[in-house]
Amino acid sequence: MTRVLIGRNLPESVVETARGHFDVSYRDSPHPLSHDEMVSALQDYDGVLMTLGDRYDAGVFEAAGAPRAKILANFGVGFNHIDVAAAEAAGLVVTNTPGAVTDATADVAMTLLLMTCRRAGEGERLVRSGAWEGWHPVQMLGLHVTGKRVGILGMGRIGQAIARRCHFGFGMSVAYASRSEKTLDFPATRYPTAEALAAEVDILVVALPASPVTHHMVNAGVLAAMKPTAHLVNIARGDIVDEAALIAALEKGEIAGAGLDVYEFEPEVPEALRRLENAVLLPHLGTATLEVREDMGAMAVENLRAFFAGEEVPNRVTK
Repeated sequence: MTRVLIGRNLPESVVETARGHFDVSYRDSPHPLSHDEMVSALQDYDGVLMTLGDRYDAGVFEAAGAPRAKILANFGVGFNHIDVAAAEAAGLVVTNTPGAVTDATADVAMTLLLMTCRRAGEGERLVRSGAWEGWHPVQMLGLHVTGKRVGILGMGRIGQAIARRCHFGFGMSVAYASRSEKTLDFPATRYPTAEALAAEVDILVVALPASPVTHHMVNAGVLAAMKPTAHLVNIARGDIVDEAALIAALEKGEIAGAGLDVYEFEPEVPEALRRLENAVLLPHLGTATLEVREDMGAMAVENLRAFFAGEEVPNRVTK
């Protein structure tokens, strides 16, 4: 029977579904696979179901030699933690779980957008501290979201879902920057660069996939182009934003605030960022609902099943 390693703790329904198809070894742990565990997984199993934090870089494939494994089924849409070229050269197919994550991630983007603009995190801390003295007319005045202009950096599935919520839910005008013009069911203006987009919007939302091209795309120049009343939201990957430049912009009041679900050196979050009142910080909650995680797991298992059945693999990243 085909041997599959599930490398992280997943919803029990996902594990049971996988066991119905494969001889499963289940590593019930929230912590990423170590280098040696990743090498062993390639050598000892036919397929590996892995996820964010399991860094399958070129060195892992080199150490594995001629691997037994033929597929890495990534639990998640982003796959920048996998050296796809090295995987392909070693004879492995790589898959991911796109559509399942779209709405949940867009919902968290809206959570962060509202929290940073309306200073909700700061307000909650004030109440919890016992220092709140009651309502008064100019207390904690934030940015009124309705009718403002949102900029979406990366207008893929998730970017469009965020833009749709902003436009239809809050009457916001939409601007975006992406590699190509998009056909959308709402009005939107495309800008040629991240910097040009940043200069024109009240809220800039990062919804790009991580890649060498997008690394630090939101840099000091982009942040400097933003209005001092503007807010940044990042639900994509942490290293798309130059974290040091963001901290400096927040400390100096060059932008009004930021809402972050991801970090450049995750799970490390700099103390300088943690102490900023104008930063809302969430622990990578983008897809954190049971239904979505079950859907993601079912998609990853189906990718494995289709591959070993010799069928067309529905969510293939490699060619």
